[in-house]
Amino acid sequence: MNQPASSAVAARTHALARVYTRGATLPALLESRILILDGAMGTMIQQYKLGEAAYRGERFKDYGRDIKGNNELLSITQPQVIGEIHEQYLAASADIIETNTFGATTVAQADYGMENLAYEMNLESAKIARAACERYSSADKPRFVAGAIGPTPKTASISPDVNDPGARNVTFDELRTAYYEQAKALLEGGVDLFLVETIFDTLNAKAALFALDELFEDTGEILPIMISGTVTDASGRILSGQTVEAFWNSLRHAKPLTFGLNCALGAALMRPYVAELAKLCDTYVSCYPNAGLPNPMSDTGFDETPADTSGLLKEFAQAGLVNIAGGCCGTTPEHIAAIAKALADIKPRRWPNHYRDAA
Repeated sequence: MNQPASSAVAARTHALARVYTRGATLPALLESRILILDGAMGTMIQQYKLGEAAYRGERFKDYGRDIKGNNELLSITQPQVIGEIHEQYLAASADIIETNTFGATTVAQADYGMENLAYEMNLESAKIARAACERYSSADKPRFVAGAIGPTPKTASISPDVNDPGARNVTFDELRTAYYEQAKALLEGGVDLFLVETIFDTLNAKAALFALDELFEDTGEILPIMISGTVTDASGRILSGQTVEAFWNSLRHAKPLTFGLNCALGAALMRPYVAELAKLCDTYVSCYPNAGLPNPMSDTGFDETPADTSGLLKEFAQAGLVNIAGGCCGTTPEHIAAIAKALADIKPRRWPNHYRDAA
């Protein structure tokens, strides 16, 4: 016999709240309104116009190679900058902020010879974001820290050598180990949930999700997981070749709290793929697009104004497509404030609940 809709929602959110050891109130919040994710970190860092010396700080002033552009290092050498950026997004009404850890894995940090700093980068980044959230959280508007887990510059599915299709420059176990270390440090630093994002290779994502499962088993903690992929062009596929439907079906076993898309495309070009996920996913759907397509002549590298991006996402919300909305490359606190205002009175997307109720 079917439960009344309100009873089913209450049972589902209550069950989820018991499971999660952190971020336990997120499912209920997602039932009540569209939550707002923050915007780009790199765009904001660029506005500080930091030079090589600023990236190095005192601690790395004699480091033997250039490190400008290693944004994750700034959580160690310029923590006040990262904290200010988080606070700007929180002041713009972001419910969830992402840690400055997109490239804070041993795999990604190998580009700078800083693999040994990956754990510290994640730990300090989580602490900075946690402190910012504590300053802005209130009983009626709690704020959450998402531990950002990026794809790494290497892919487990695609050969880096066009003459050798079987070649790989990273293994599943190398990725799993790197992701476990990252997630452990983020957990220690105080994150409320994990965000496996900008996925262009599903096998990389599987390594991250496997590592999270291991961490949960080892620690007894169970945190919500957000999964977000990136469609790279008009083919409607992620870089490793999957359609969004195949992408969803290959990762749904992880029972993520949210599933969605970010980066690569602006909202207008992303819409058909978000709409497809909205029909497929029996979980909450997230969308945080770039501020249009890249334009190197623009101050932020992208053309869309806050009014442009928020207007597009408002239409997504009115069409019943999203539960979480925010911004990726080129978006600023002004974009996030506009999105929050535009979506404030729109009801969140409703979704099939058979596997949640059966869990």
